[in-house]
Parts: sequence; C-alpha cells; structure tokens
Amino acid sequence: MTIAETGPIVLVGAGNMGGAMLAGWLKSGVPGASVLVVDPGPAPAMAALIAENGARHVTAAPEGLEAGVLFIAVKPQVVDQVLPPLKGLVGPHTVVVSVAAGKTLANLESHLGEAAMVRAMPNTPAMVGRGVTGAFANARTTAAQRGTVDGLLKVSGPVEWVESEADIDAVTALSGSGPAYVFYLVECMAEAGRKLGLPADLAMRLARETVSGAGELLHQSPDDAGRLRQNVTSPGGTTAAALAVLMAEDGMQPLFDKAVAAARKRAEELAG
Repeated sequence: MTIAETGPIVLVGAGNMGGAMLAGWLKSGVPGASVLVVDPGPAPAMAALIAENGARHVTAAPEGLEAGVLFIAVKPQVVDQVLPPLKGLVGPHTVVVSVAAGKTLANLESHLGEAAMVRAMPNTPAMVGRGVTGAFANARTTAAQRGTVDGLLKVSGPVEWVESEADIDAVTALSGSGPAYVFYLVECMAEAGRKLGLPADLAMRLARETVSGAGELLHQSPDDAGRLRQNVTSPGGTTAAALAVLMAEDGMQPLFDKAVAAARKRAEELAG
C-alpha cells in the first residue's frame, strides 16, 4: 500500500524523534505534500524542513480530515492531554502508530476509540538513521497497513515485529534504553583508562572511538558478536585477561540481567 493510497500521514510532535522520522520519510521519497505536522511550536530547523519540502504544518488538529497514518511522537507525559483532540482524525481506514514509551494500546484506544494500532519502540540512534525499532500491531491492523507502517519505521533502521504487546516492555528495556548502557560503558572505560594514568580527555577519546568503531565492525560483519569477540582474543593475552574478569560468574552478564530486568519492570509500571 502506497502513501497515496493510505491518505495523509499526520505526524503529531516534531521534536527529536518525530523530526528524525519526518526527515527520514522525506529522504526516502515520501512526498512532503502527503505529510501534515501537528505541533504547537516546532524548532526553527524543523520548521524550515517542513516548509522546504512542501509539508503542511498546523498548531492543532484540523477538522474534517481522516488520517491514513496517525503517527504519535510526543512524550508519554503529555499523551493524555494531546490525544483527545485527535479523535476526529481517526476513521475506518486509519492506522495509529505510537512511539510514546509506556503508553499501551488500551490507553490509546481510551482516547481515540477502536482502530488499527501499532505500538512501536525506536531508540535514539534513529536520529542518525541507525536505530532499531520493536513494533506490535493489534488485530485490527491489516497486512497492508502493517506494511505501510513497516516502511515508515524502516527509514531509521531495522524493524523487529513482536507477537505480544507485553514484549514491547522487554524491547524498551533492551534496545529502547540500550544506547544509554553503551554510553555508560564508554564512560566506565574512559574512567578506567584515567585511573591507569592516561589524561582524562585522551582516555575518553580512546574509549569513544573504540566503542563506535567496534559497533561499526559489528554492523558490517556477517559474524555474530561472540565470533568477533573470539577473533580479537588471543589465548593468554591482554584481552583474555580482561575477559576473565568481565565474564566471571559475578561479571557483566548477571549485572546486565539485573539492569535490563529493572528497566522492564519500570516499563511495566509506567504502562499501568
């Protein structure tokens, strides 16, 4: 199903995530004229992107319009205030897509009524086209609608569809929050280097480039992470000495198990 067949894309929220999605859509060939942005005050750069590509911008939901795709990209704290005025945009052929963390499909339906709905969880690397998104579609979503949504989400990176809405909480804990874990890994590596005597700024540069480079190698290589780890680990060498600590019974795996479980629990709490 093409965008022309679905009707207009109504993007609610043009902040970091909504703006990244819009930029990706336009870059991928979605006609600007098919996009309506609802935002009370987009940043100057976003306002310019909208204007330069022929998209439309309004500060509040218009009347008499049925969205083909209603894309909700606002912070979860304001969803309950933002959604009620949008109900008139939802018609029998509309698919609602929400990237608001922790807001369930039941919550969306309480404001918008019954409709085809997709709950999605992208992560912040979407802002540079290197994100990954977990998504769940309700039973009212047709195969064609799911295909349309898949195409819209893929502009920021791969999309992984899950079979249960509850799995979105696990996706949130793993990949949604995951970039922060990686950034903290860089901080820890840099601090360890500083404690070994390196200047703090040098230690940070080394840690930052090591992690970003390793990520790019993982992205480009057909080998899985375990094989790449083995490839860089010489028996009895320096890497093996470090991994003996990190892979010990009380090393990184149990710590990550605990951390990701805590994130999922919090996601479940936020979802109600």
